[in-house]
Amino acid sequence: MAQKYWRKYDLNLLVTFVTLMETRSVTGAAERLSLGQSAMSHSLARLRTMLDDPLFERRGHQMVPTARALDIAPKIEALLDTLATDVLTPPAFEPALFDGQIRLGLTDYAELIFAPALFDTLNQQLPLAQLSLRPVDRRHCLDAIKNDDVDAVIGVIPENSDILDSQVLYREQHVCLFDPQSTGLDAPISVADFVATPHALVSTYGQLSSPIDARLEALGYHRQVVMGSQRFLTVRQLLKGRQLLCTVPELMARLDTFNDANHLAFSPPPIDVPGFDIGLAWRHQASGHPKMQWLIGQITTIVDKRVASLKALSTQPHAQEET
Repeated sequence: MAQKYWRKYDLNLLVTFVTLMETRSVTGAAERLSLGQSAMSHSLARLRTMLDDPLFERRGHQMVPTARALDIAPKIEALLDTLATDVLTPPAFEPALFDGQIRLGLTDYAELIFAPALFDTLNQQLPLAQLSLRPVDRRHCLDAIKNDDVDAVIGVIPENSDILDSQVLYREQHVCLFDPQSTGLDAPISVADFVATPHALVSTYGQLSSPIDARLEALGYHRQVVMGSQRFLTVRQLLKGRQLLCTVPELMARLDTFNDANHLAFSPPPIDVPGFDIGLAWRHQASGHPKMQWLIGQITTIVDKRVASLKALSTQPHAQEET
């Protein structure tokens, strides 16, 4: 009913009314609104019909407002001010006063790498807010954003989606992670060592093969995959003290959890293993909102600093302390 009621009114005419009140001239109002004088005269005629009053009467060179025009002018000006400030202009986002939730979808990899840094910075910048980290993968991140389950997603982002805006945060590479003492391997490892050592495989759905196997086959090699897991944390338990090798994202291998604490080492793979982009994605309709613009800037800065700090770490495990 509201649509049917308002369909017969042109609210642009209210701008015409305010401009005529300010200029008291059809010519002056036309110039201010970048309209021809005939178009302005036509708008005035429609305005008079809409409000059922002459509104302005010509006296000499001026258009003098009627009593009704003077009566409704403050109300129309207030209405247009409300539309401009409360409806058409998004409210400024003040992090210190925000008391809602920040809901971030993260892949298993992204949560391992960035969760502590995200918490530290956002907890400081948003003292009244709550941070909710929600698991997603490439297959389900689109649904998570579409269903408004998350504000943004960090990870491998699907391409060519009309509902998403996204940006690449950095390019990730692969390395081979292993226990030097248990495997007898040293970096850099050779193709022969790569295929001779049993492999653990981390994959999204627990698959026991990956594009690496196709590349090895093309080169005339075959590796032995003895275990598959969906969780990177499983690598921590598997590799220490075992003759196992796992190809993992480089930043994950650089985490203290995976190398320093467990005395693991990593090496570039001896064959070409393409890298992949880690991105940030959010709903397209939210791009102009100050909260989202602030959040995008914060996440970008947090990720940049975290990546730089991990890249600066040594590639080799620390020596065991003597007891």
